[in-house]
Amino acid sequence: MREQGREPGRTGEARGPFGVAEVYGPSMVPTLRHGDQLLVRYGAKVRPGDVIVLRHPFQQDLLVVKRAVERRDAGWWVLADNSYAGGDSTDYGTVPEELVLARVVGRFRPRANGQRSPLRAALWLLSAVRPVLCDRSASSRLRAR
Repeated sequence: MREQGREPGRTGEARGPFGVAEVYGPSMVPTLRHGDQLLVRYGAKVRPGDVIVLRHPFQQDLLVVKRAVERRDAGWWVLADNSYAGGDSTDYGTVPEELVLARVVGRFRPRANGQRSPLRAALWLLSAVRPVLCDRSASSRLRAR
């Protein structure tokens, strides 16, 4: 995930409470797709079911987006919505609270190449900008894995 809206050379400090990030990879399909732009809120309170941006526990220069499933003593248990993609707490365990950077507030899905008809453009417009809401049902489903 590429982090935008941060000042160069100042890790961990945002210019404001909101920022933009871009999704790379399939780990959060169907909630998020590769290429989606995310509106994130730094320092927001995280609840089970929220989609969050965090630093990878073993590669802290790498940002990942996952669903916060459960708060544990050592931090957050996070899982990918796409169980086949991996790269979540089943691989690296609980994520310490200080590595959680932001909560995802909304997403913008860029137009695909070839969407030229007025109908396709209207359908894209209706689905391009959406809030990313807390999904407690997904949280309980994912916790059972």
